[in-house]
Amino acid sequence: MLKGMAAALEQARRAAAQDEVPIGAVVMRGDEIVAEAHNETVARQNPTYHAEFLAIERALEALETDRLTDCTLYVTLEPCAQCAGAIVLAKVGKLVFGAYDEKAGMCGSVGDLVRHPRLNHRVDVRSGVEAEACAELLKDFFSARRPASQQPR
Repeated sequence: MLKGMAAALEQARRAAAQDEVPIGAVVMRGDEIVAEAHNETVARQNPTYHAEFLAIERALEALETDRLTDCTLYVTLEPCAQCAGAIVLAKVGKLVFGAYDEKAGMCGSVGDLVRHPRLNHRVDVRSGVEAEACAELLKDFFSARRPASQQPR
């Protein structure tokens, strides 16, 4: 498990270095990394290019399939509604995420789309893995962009 989250954290650091919100995602099948991604919403001028969406897309292509039932998706932040929907549609077997997103998280915080009982696929979820490290990246990123007058004291 640590390999997947360590790789996702590295992707999040790459995002921050490119002035993207530091969220990283990795798809693994067994012990093999199948796909990696980080947010590309700024670079590609598209608000849908989230790390987990891109990682899922790349994994499906790499594995030449439309289902990831035997894969685990590692992501540094709890997925939003868009990404939770993609996770369900791609039938990801397991989701491991770091920090909770109390404002937009759809895997337990605001809602729980990935385990909704009326859907035809429910994802095994493990949350809070390396949560402090994941949250710290986000906190540092946004603190650096906040005007000095709005910095916490």
